[in-house]
Amino acid sequence: MGAIIDGKLWAAKTKENIRTQVEELKKRGLVPKLTVIQVGENPASTVYVNGKEKDCAECGFESEVLRLDAAVSEAELLAEIEKRNTDKAVNGLIVQLPLPKHIDENKVINAISPAKDVDGFTPVNVGHMTIGEECFLPCTPAGCIKLIETTGINIAGKQAVVIGRSNIVGKPAALLLLQKNATVTICHSKTQNLKEICMDADILVVAIGRANFITSDMIKPGAVVIDVGMNRNDQGKLCGDVDFAACKEVAGYITPVPGGVGLMTRAMLMENTLKALKIQHQL
Repeated sequence: MGAIIDGKLWAAKTKENIRTQVEELKKRGLVPKLTVIQVGENPASTVYVNGKEKDCAECGFESEVLRLDAAVSEAELLAEIEKRNTDKAVNGLIVQLPLPKHIDENKVINAISPAKDVDGFTPVNVGHMTIGEECFLPCTPAGCIKLIETTGINIAGKQAVVIGRSNIVGKPAALLLLQKNATVTICHSKTQNLKEICMDADILVVAIGRANFITSDMIKPGAVVIDVGMNRNDQGKLCGDVDFAACKEVAGYITPVPGGVGLMTRAMLMENTLKALKIQHQL
């Protein structure tokens, strides 16, 4: 049976380390501040935003949540973003996605100052990440790498397979694994012989949004399996993209859902916000 990679434990350790640093910064009159802008009342977004407020409190951060009506115009949203871009008290700024259909998500992301882009979504930060330069890494892929490293396995030289090619998870996860010197294969909806490719993976990262899609006969014995999925099964129960109960019998290490990648993603957002403050104050 595979060892469970405890996202709750590692997220708590990460946040405790951040809190220790914040306590030292407060002696210098510096407190990290994260602003989250939420448009509309999407229930899932509200849960995520509330979680980020909780994380900020646990890390000793200041937090601001600006909740805007779903009918807000694109111009009004962009104006609110610009206010925070120029507010020196705000270190990190994120706009909770998804946005209403009348608002261009790309335009909104591009409007966020790269210096405050703690989600790591702006083209400037994506570009720096792509060529391996210092930047704000997107939180979920960065969290995946941290969780893989907690196993003690050396990523260098391993066969890594990423299922999913989104700009938020799949592509950056593949890039970060490549930077750790893994040999990386990216799979997607058009990939043929998916089972055979997965069976070669020493490290398997799954981010496709299909409940229990990865079955135990697709897992290489002893592999590290990172499940980024967040779905509801036929019984309405939260589950990942990986059939956890079956796959944990084959994998060497595996993340649960819930209690895995999601919590580490939130911890990485806190880490990026602290990093933003340090950069902005040249610490």
